[in-house]
Amino acid sequence: MMYLKVKGYRNMLNMTQKQLGEYLGVTKQSYHLKEVGKIQFTDQEKIKFKNLLQSIFPEITIDEIFF
Repeated sequence: MMYLKVKGYRNMLNMTQKQLGEYLGVTKQSYHLKEVGKIQFTDQEKIKFKNLLQSIFPEITIDEIFF
C-alpha cells in the first residue's frame, strides 16, 4: 500500500506529519489525508518530498515513493 511507503519514508526522515506538512505548505490534517491516500499529493509536493529523501537515497525516484 502506497501510504505505508510514504509513512515509512517520513519516519526515516524523523519528521512528524505536522513537520512534513509545514515543509510542503499544508496543514497537518491535510498532510494526514494525503499520507493515508484520501487525497492525492500534488506534483510539486511529490518533488519536494523526493528532494528531502535524496540526502538518504540519492537515486530515489518519485515512482518509488508514491507508486
